[in-house]
Amino acid sequence: MSALDNVRRPAGEARSGRRPKAHEDLTAPTAAKPARASKWLAELWRPLVFVIILLAAWWLVTNQGWVAPFILPSPQDTWTTAVEHAAYLGQHTWITTVETVLGFLIAVVIGELVAVLMIYSKSIEKTAYPLILFAQVIPKIAIAPLFVVWLGFGMEPKVVVAVLMAFFPIVISGMAGLKSVDPEILELTSTMGANPFKTFLKVRLPASLPQLLSGLKVAATLAVTGAVVGEFVGANEGLGYVILQANGNIDTAMLFAALIIMSAMGVLLFAIIQVAEWFLIPWHASRRSTGSSAAGA
Repeated sequence: MSALDNVRRPAGEARSGRRPKAHEDLTAPTAAKPARASKWLAELWRPLVFVIILLAAWWLVTNQGWVAPFILPSPQDTWTTAVEHAAYLGQHTWITTVETVLGFLIAVVIGELVAVLMIYSKSIEKTAYPLILFAQVIPKIAIAPLFVVWLGFGMEPKVVVAVLMAFFPIVISGMAGLKSVDPEILELTSTMGANPFKTFLKVRLPASLPQLLSGLKVAATLAVTGAVVGEFVGANEGLGYVILQANGNIDTAMLFAALIIMSAMGVLLFAIIQVAEWFLIPWHASRRSTGSSAAGA
């Protein structure tokens, strides 16, 4: 058999001298499913074990009476309160979720637009960047009452605070990602006749996705905090309102239930962006290193 025949034959047939069977070709996709499941388990077992240990320590401290119930409720009391007031908590959770998602989406649109404008215009960057930094330094809890005075007690001031909390990391990560493109690649696209919009769509935006998505994960958690801070200042609904009411009534079980729901909301938003990252940038080194480390674990 000549070398040319080996090149023309399929890889499996060239090595073994026989044509691969149909069922052998079908095993490859199914073999990927256990590998994917093991990757998920390798990534999740450590935080799950930590949560179990934390719950066990919480139960031990409260069960032994080392802390008064009005200071730290037991896990059972917190769970019972959450179940008994599920409709009440669900209603206020929905309000905070809407405020958080709206604020986050508005921050994404405005933040990425501002980042693009500052990348393409040095004058805008020199003018806007110090103002953005100055606005970020101002504590949002200090200016939230102003939004209540200007916009009323509706949803608008909470959304504005959520936007302000999420805006800065989106702008910074967007600028860092857009600036990370190799200038030689930009010169190459220019010499090949690509216009600025096509260069942005095909080169700059894909190259900025890893850093932008990292900023979005930070911004998602800050948006939850911003919505709750806005509710602290002036609201009659939302998880922030529930926390204030529970604190005033010294109902620590309800307070802990609201805090846990609020934390779960932030984790869920973070996880959604994490899943989007797997689909949008499977080529990035962080995705490959995650897969290899999971396999090694």
